[in-house]
Amino acid sequence: MSPLALTLLYLLALNALTLGLFWWDKRCAIERRWRVPESTLLTLCLIGGSLGAKTGQGIFRHKTRKEPFRTSLNAIAVLHIGFLGALVLPEFRAAVMVFLTHATSYVLGLAATWIPAA
Repeated sequence: MSPLALTLLYLLALNALTLGLFWWDKRCAIERRWRVPESTLLTLCLIGGSLGAKTGQGIFRHKTRKEPFRTSLNAIAVLHIGFLGALVLPEFRAAVMVFLTHATSYVLGLAATWIPAA
């Protein structure tokens, strides 16, 4: 599997999980049951699940007024948008692809050592 395909699969799964947790947390809030910690939701957003989080926030109308959660989520989303915007720069895109290639090799156990490109 190519590094780009593996990364896209990771992001798809992570965003689906994050969206599902927003739904679950909303159900638990309505039923006054145990809730998903905000730190868990924000961590999932930070590692790539911000699209699923913003979608869940809009669809389920969940955590739209909760501060500082809302501000933190928006900051993470802006960070991700900035990262995606930077991918139009050829040097940055090349560096990201080198990183993804090395990371994929490391995760799949194809390399004994992982040495990032300089």
